[in-house]
Amino acid sequence: MVTHFKVSGHLACGHHGANLSSSTDLKTVKCRSCRNTDAYKEAQRNKRNAARRAARKSKSPHTATDWRAAWTERLTALPGTHRLPRGFGGQPSV
Repeated sequence: MVTHFKVSGHLACGHHGANLSSSTDLKTVKCRSCRNTDAYKEAQRNKRNAARRAARKSKSPHTATDWRAAWTERLTALPGTHRLPRGFGGQPSV
């Protein structure tokens, strides 16, 4: 069964009938004529842009990490004696 795209009470492709199935959900629309209309394409663009905006808002701000401190902490957490790389201070092992 073909599902049409419904926009403000009318079908986007212009078909008429009481027994036609319609939906405002873009994923369920199967009518090729409805998919090629400007209303359907505009709805897709709006949905895509809204998803992008939501993704941008949900991202946490980039925080600068001190990689030297993190690496030193990681090596000190390891069991046994582990040597620090050159340039990490005067101690020969952690």
